[in-house]
This record gives sequence, structure tokens and C-alpha cells, in this order.
Amino acid sequence: MKRISVKNLKAGVLLLLLLTGCTDILEEKPRAIYTPDYFKTEKGVYGGLTGMYAHLRWIFGNAYYYNSCLTGTDEATWGASGGGGGFQIFDLSGNQLITPSNSDASNLWYNAFPNINTANGVIENATAVGISEALIAEARFFRAFDYFMLVQTFGGVPLDLGSGELAFNVSTLRTSVRNTVPEVYTKAIFPDLLKAVTDLPVNGRVTGGVTKTLARLYLAKAYLTYGWWLENPNNIPTYPQTSRTDPAGHNAQWYFQEAYKVAMEAIDNPGPFRLQETYYDVNLGSNDRNSEMLLYADHTETSELFNGSSLTWGNGGDADNFAVWMLTWNYTSITSSKTNWSAPTTVNSVQREAVQALGRPWVRMAPPHGIFTTTFADKTNDSRYDGTFTTAYRGNWPRAGVTNEYLYNANNLQVRPGDAILTFLNEEPTTPIDYSNSVYKSGMGLGVLPGRADYVVAPSGISRLVYPGLWKLGTYRTDNGTGLGQPNAANTRPFNIAKFSELYFVAAEAVLKGATPQPGKGARDLINVIRARAGKWRWDNQGNTEKMEDRSAQMIAATPTTIDIKYLLAERSREYYGEGYRWYDLVRTQTWKEVAATYRICGPNVGDHTPATFTRKIENYHYLRPIPQGQLDNMDMTPEEKLAYQNPGYL
Repeated sequence: MKRISVKNLKAGVLLLLLLTGCTDILEEKPRAIYTPDYFKTEKGVYGGLTGMYAHLRWIFGNAYYYNSCLTGTDEATWGASGGGGGFQIFDLSGNQLITPSNSDASNLWYNAFPNINTANGVIENATAVGISEALIAEARFFRAFDYFMLVQTFGGVPLDLGSGELAFNVSTLRTSVRNTVPEVYTKAIFPDLLKAVTDLPVNGRVTGGVTKTLARLYLAKAYLTYGWWLENPNNIPTYPQTSRTDPAGHNAQWYFQEAYKVAMEAIDNPGPFRLQETYYDVNLGSNDRNSEMLLYADHTETSELFNGSSLTWGNGGDADNFAVWMLTWNYTSITSSKTNWSAPTTVNSVQREAVQALGRPWVRMAPPHGIFTTTFADKTNDSRYDGTFTTAYRGNWPRAGVTNEYLYNANNLQVRPGDAILTFLNEEPTTPIDYSNSVYKSGMGLGVLPGRADYVVAPSGISRLVYPGLWKLGTYRTDNGTGLGQPNAANTRPFNIAKFSELYFVAAEAVLKGATPQPGKGARDLINVIRARAGKWRWDNQGNTEKMEDRSAQMIAATPTTIDIKYLLAERSREYYGEGYRWYDLVRTQTWKEVAATYRICGPNVGDHTPATFTRKIENYHYLRPIPQGQLDNMDMTPEEKLAYQNPGYL
């Protein structure tokens, strides 16, 4: 018997969430280990099931795994505080290489396999202790979910953890054999998801529980991704090496058609799920866990136990939700003056606060210029730019105890609490911006335009140091009172993993790959559902004001008559920017080099507003991440066997 050995980032202690009775709350209690006997009890099966939800926290919202999903794509490069570390490594624009020892994708490996083994234990024992098929289907979903994430990231991975394929491991042997990509899909992912679609309920067992609609989304995504893998249009190598043939005898087109069919079944039979009325509502903190959310790694501000981490301080590890810190720049360095700038007394006019537009700055990642000039080129009709970024930083000094009624800002003009202290302009101004800071000391090399009290930065002046923050993932709490709250705590919002809206994208992409659509539900029709919603405004974040406008007609009219994969990928980025989808999208469609080989951004120093072009060295082997060094170190195998276990290019 063989066992895969995994080095658990949780230091051997899994946070087990024990479900009690039929309540809609997950009662959490620490548990160090799962045993075969434990799963032979009803309590053990319920405990294992609930622990599967908990494991999501260790992956989604973790900033280092997040880094591996975004940095190096067209959505993100390294930020001013991320140079020389893992963020610059994943950018592939310097001399540093991704290795088995420094890969942040390892977080997925270390956390997915323990959960897969838990799912194996539940599936093996649930029927014997009288657990319903619907509950077993939850375990099947999570086993398929983890294997789907793993196979996209690493290629073929082991189905046998030591006691046989898809069996709960009771072996102590320390060897492992990787299955091929087709074996992982056809033996694990597809069977589990098909069974989950059949057995899962329409409405979740608990708040945030897995459902039939969620299983359909992942089945459709798996079909779509496997279809691309079989087709392999750009001859990207796979590992372990195997022919690109399907054991069931189907070709890529069959899988694209199935992806479309399953996605449309979910759209036509949504259960309790639906699109939100506006894009703003999708990501508004006070509207978390809304009808568009199919799966999320949950957190709460009411209990450290239920949150999975401290409510007052985040260390950037464990189950903290701290991904958004990486794309948050140090806005707290902006300075205004208590007195006229002729004799200034400077103060930080935008304080660190636990609100969605601000939060904790780590400056590890930054958005390249193409995000603002190409991806979100339409900032007038399309609400998604305004619903994604913080582009106006407003004065909040009274919350920090500064009593001044007003401060002096750009052009020696007065600003009051709530006024914009800095604005990232939507377009390049006709009047040149003065970035010299010879008079008005902004503290961060910000610009000045005649007649404006706010500092400004144009799209061409966005740098690795100063850039719009990621409003959509920002902090939201209700316990700030009249102060700044707890901005140093990890985010207590759920980290969204799967949305109902993605079904439209999956179905549209399948049509672009040759699936025959239903009448009136082709790729353009489906994408226009999303684009029409993006044209509906009810709030203007930059202006901090109500904006009741419907620009759906303009959005639909601007959709090309014939859309292609490049356009679809751009739409996916507009819809899901910064949410961790991008590397997987570019790898699935084999467009990473085409889309992200070069980018432009200004430098990491104060006052640097001169754009430069950077080139990434994206090799074919980068389409898979390396097997973690900790995995290799913990296996009792010869050096030659370990070399054969590793993905090529990382040896």
C-alpha cells in the first residue's frame, strides 16, 4: 500500500467544524486527527462534512495562494513592497525562478489532500451509519472540487493516498504515484460531480451549503477545462506524460457540448440563486452572502472561533482572509496640512480604517496600466470599474482624533472630512499634471491640477507604489463605532469562490469552442446578460453619491457582433478582476503568453510616474506549478523517483 505524505501548513492541527442537529449554524470545535473509527459514527461523519467547509479558509483568502493566481497575469504584477520576494518571483519578469521551495501554489496542495482524505472517509462510512445520499453528495462535491483545483494547477495527481484509489488512507507508507490528467477527471472529478448533481438539494442544508446549482457549475467548468486539455491548441505539454485521448472515447467537442448543456440546466433551474440587480450589489460588504454567491470561505466579525482567526490582529497566515491587503497601497502616507502651505503642519488626512474603501495596506501586488486603459476602457457605461476599485480616497482624520474642521490640500484649497483627498482620474487630463510636489507636499509624489483641491494621478502615472485599491474585496465591519475600527485584523467578510454569473461565461465559452447553442442563447446573448447588468448603476463609488442610470442598451450595443475567446477573457476580467480566477483562465485557454507577456507600469519609488514596459519569460512548463518541495522531502523514495515525480522544468 502507498501513502501520499503531505506537510500540513496547520502544524498538524485541523480546525474541525462540528455540525449539530439540523441547525443552520456550523458549531466549531478543534480536532487534531481523523481516525477510521471516528468516521464510523454519525457525529464523525457530520464532523468530517463540516470540516470540509472549514478547509476553504486555508486556501481562499490566503494571500500567498492568491499571489499564485494573479501575479504574472495581465491583472497583477509585483508591488513596491513585493519586490525580491514571492510576488516578484511569480511575475516572471526578472531573473528569479519559481521553484518547488518558493511556490505559493503549494498552499493548495497542502490543504486539498487532507480534505480529500476526509471526504474519502465520509463517503466510505456514511451509508453504514445512516447518513442520507444528499449529505454524502456534499463530500463528493468537495472531493471533486479539490481534485479539480489540483489537476488544473499541478497536472495529474495521486488518486491513491495509500489505501487504494479514492479510499480513506490508513497506511503508514511514505510513497506516492501520480495518476494522469484523464484518470483524475474520469475516475474522480466527473463521477463525483455527476453524483453530486443528482443527490444534492436545490437549497443548501445550511447557510452557504453546497447545492445542485453549485455542483452543476463545477461539472460544467470541469467539462470545459477538460475539453480544452484534450484539444491542446498550442501544444502545451502535460505531466505525467500521456496521450490526449479520453478513456471514455469522447472528443473535445463532446465535452464542450456537455459543458454548455450542464451550464444551461443550471441557468434555467437556478433554485434560490439569481444575478444581483447591479454589479455594485454583487460586491457590497453589507450585501455579502447574496443570491449570486454559490460558494464562499466564510468568516464573521462576531466570534474568533467562528471566524477562524483573530478579530483584532491579522498575522497574514493560517485561516486569515488577508488577500486584499496585497492589492492595497499605503494610502495612509498621504499628507495634508493643518495650516496654510506657506507654513505647513502636515497630518495624514486618510487614516487606516476598517471600511471597504480602505483597509490594511501591504503593497505586495499592483495592477498594470492595461487594466485601466484596455480592460476597463469604458468607465462611463460599464459600472464594473467603479464597482471594482477605490479611486477616490476621502478624508477621515476626525476618526483618528484630529479635530481640525478642515485641512489644506492641493492648490492650498481647503478639504473637509469626506472630501476627496486623492482621486485617480478615469482618463488622461488635457492639462498636464504637476507631479513635482514643490509646494503641496502630498507625501507620496501625487499630482496637482489647477483649481482642484484633491491630489490626482492619471492612468499613465499609476505605479508599483500608488494605484487604485481593490474596493470589491475590501474590509467591511459593523463594529467600528465612531473610530477607525480594527483595520489590522484580517478581513471578516466571506471570500467568494463561485458565483452564479459564471454559468453564463462557461456556457458562452463552450459555444465559442463549438457547442451548439439553444435558440437565442448563443455566446453573445449570454454575455449580453452580464453586460446589460453591468450597465445598471445605482451608486457612484468615486463620486460617493447615488447614481440611478441604466446604460444597458449602450453596453449591449457595444458588444461585438461576433465575439471570440480574447473578448470573452476580457469580459471575465472585467467581471472577476482580482478574485483569483485569472491564472486558471489563461492556462485553461492556453493564452497566457498572448495576453500577459508584456505590461506597462511606473516604478516603485515615491514620485515615479514614468511608465516602463516589462517582459515576462513565460515558458510552456509554467502552465503547471511545481510539486512542493515539502511533499518530495517527506516521501521515502529514491532521488530518481522524486525527480520523476516532479513536473518538468522545475527539476
